[in-house]
Amino acid sequence: MREFAFELRLCAHLEADGHLVSRQLGASVARPGNRVIDVLLLEPGPAFDARRAITSAEIPDLAIEAAVGTGQARTRRAAFSSLDIHPETAREVTDRAVDVGFFERERRGGQTRYRQTDRYPEDWFDRLVAIENKPDLNRPGDLAWQLRHDVALGLVDEVVLATESHVTGAHLHRIPSEVGVWRLVDGDIEVVREPTPLTPEAPGTELLSERPGRSTVRFVDAEAKARKRRRMAERAYGKGWRTYDLPGCANAEAVSIEGIGGPPDCTYHDRLVDAATDCGASCAGFEPADPPLVDLQAERERTSPWRAAPTRQGRRQAGLDRYGDS
Repeated sequence: MREFAFELRLCAHLEADGHLVSRQLGASVARPGNRVIDVLLLEPGPAFDARRAITSAEIPDLAIEAAVGTGQARTRRAAFSSLDIHPETAREVTDRAVDVGFFERERRGGQTRYRQTDRYPEDWFDRLVAIENKPDLNRPGDLAWQLRHDVALGLVDEVVLATESHVTGAHLHRIPSEVGVWRLVDGDIEVVREPTPLTPEAPGTELLSERPGRSTVRFVDAEAKARKRRRMAERAYGKGWRTYDLPGCANAEAVSIEGIGGPPDCTYHDRLVDAATDCGASCAGFEPADPPLVDLQAERERTSPWRAAPTRQGRRQAGLDRYGDS
């Protein structure tokens, strides 16, 4: 099974079990972009409903860190005075926060001021589980390095390797013992080895590069890891896993896997396809047509804890405008 198809089938299976799932997320701190995990499984925390009520989109991290609250209307300069960012970046962050419904904008005393529409709940997510997909263990690529990176950094609560291959003792010896192993067979997950819980609340070591006899690492403190975890959770909530295009071909259709709709299938090749790499004039079965009609957001809302149009809780109280105007 090709990795793209394997990844979509795994995401559908996890969502069918009620999980919030996303794909292709950055998971490095010291060197952003150094590591991208295939799948992230997010488990809701006690304040998940409060976060869900704010917006269906990702909330910018700098907007969360800004000195803006529900009872404070502040200028952009005052809101970001404690953060070392360029004024244009502050403008982009506030505009985005307004667009997604986390900030509201008002004019008072000839100045534009901002406040949070709802208080941001820090404990809205609980465990984060990183899943690395490798359907064929006989073609491991950088698998060992990727898993060593994830375990040493300890950014997530658990790390899992998902495969379609028969797993041998030799395979298990090549990867860190902390990594759990799942085997996806006919839509069912067989747990070959349970993952060992990591310690995201403690400092970690990020593996930057590795050569025979030499590794380059950087220590990452617990605070930096906590910020990154929040960014990953926000990205996962806003992004989801249906981030593919549906092919514009008469042989394309959106299929259902375990009742989870959306993955693109090709009747010509009889398999799931990635429109970005598999489809187009170079394919012998390509017949130009409109893409399949399917509302991917509606499918996500129907089958996961995510909501496309949340009902805002609204914590503003009359008279608070007179406070926190700095």
